[in-house]
Parts: sequence; C-alpha cells; structure tokens
Amino acid sequence: MQTVTLLAFAAVSFVGIATPGPTVLLAMTNGSRYGIRRAAAGMVGAVLSDFVLIGAVTIGLGALLAASEFWFSALKYVGAAYLAFLGIVMLRSKGTIDAAMKQGVWAGGGTPVSIALKSFMVAVTNPKGYLFFSAFLPQFIDPTTPQAAQYCVLALVFASLDFIIMLAYAVFGAQAVRFLKTKGALWLERACGGALLALAGSLALYRRATA
Repeated sequence: MQTVTLLAFAAVSFVGIATPGPTVLLAMTNGSRYGIRRAAAGMVGAVLSDFVLIGAVTIGLGALLAASEFWFSALKYVGAAYLAFLGIVMLRSKGTIDAAMKQGVWAGGGTPVSIALKSFMVAVTNPKGYLFFSAFLPQFIDPTTPQAAQYCVLALVFASLDFIIMLAYAVFGAQAVRFLKTKGALWLERACGGALLALAGSLALYRRATA
C-alpha cells in the first residue's frame, strides 16, 4: 500500500477512535479503578475486537447486516442491552475507588479476563462498527491488488492506534483518581456510566441507512 494512503487512513482513524465511545470510556474507567497494568487487559480485548470486526467485514458480514433488518436489529439490541448493563453497574457503584483497587485481582469484575471480555463484547455487539468498517475500509483498498494483505495492514494500523489512544484515556483516568479524591473518583465513574447509558440509548434508536 502507498504511504500516503496509510497516512490518510491513520489520520481519519485517529479522529474516529479519539472521539469518546464505549471502549475508550471503559479504558478510562479501568484506569481509574485498577491502574494502567490491569486496564491494559481491556485494551487487549478491544484490540482483538478490532481484528474480529475487520475480519468480519472482509468476509462480508458488514454487508449482511446492511442488508438484513432482522440480524442488524438483533445485534443492535444485544449491544444496547450490554452497554446499558455496564452503565447501570457504574451508576450504582456504592463502594470506593480505594476499596475496588484493594480488592484488585480478587474482585470478580476486576480480573484481567473480565476486564478484557467487557471491552471485547462492547465492540463486537455493536452493529455500527461493522457498518462503519464496511463503508470506511474499501475507500483505502486498491481493488487491482490482493485485498487480504491490504485489510491486514489496515487492521494492524487501526488496532495500534486504538491501543495507543485507549492507553492515553487509561492514564488520564489513573491520574484523575489522584486529584479527585475518593468521592470525585466515584463521580467520574458514574459520569462514565451515564455516558454508556446514553450510548446504549443512541444505539437502540439507531437505524440502518436504506437505499
């Protein structure tokens, strides 16, 4: 692929990823609750979801969701319900950030596997991601050359940017805990919970573009 094509793809992807969405909000929350090392598990889960989404688009799943109202709606409502669940859990948090961090690995919701799975599920159950990649990626693909290798390169670039940006959000969350004190940190978590609920509502109301 040409360098200018990759740079254009990276620039547009950076803006899209940096715009606050479910996975970066989870990265910030994980950073505030568990620290950077444990938050990295969520970043890995989100990066894995990038490869799943792009791989699915490569084999035509994005086109299927664009064409099928049933499958699009089914995935949409599953994703919205999961986002709402995570948002409600954050809003109902009654403990303290310090207590959550002391529980650490022993807390069921704070194990690395659980953290990674949350971020992974948030991304793969969002049909907007499949539609986005279906419309976005082909613009940077040269149809006259083998396409599988091109999709792999774009996936690596996107996933790398995603990890870097999530790391920045996690660092911000971890640093915010030091300045906000316990109550302030809890309000930060609840604000993220409210944002996830708003995103869940937006996803539930989202409609496919029809020809």
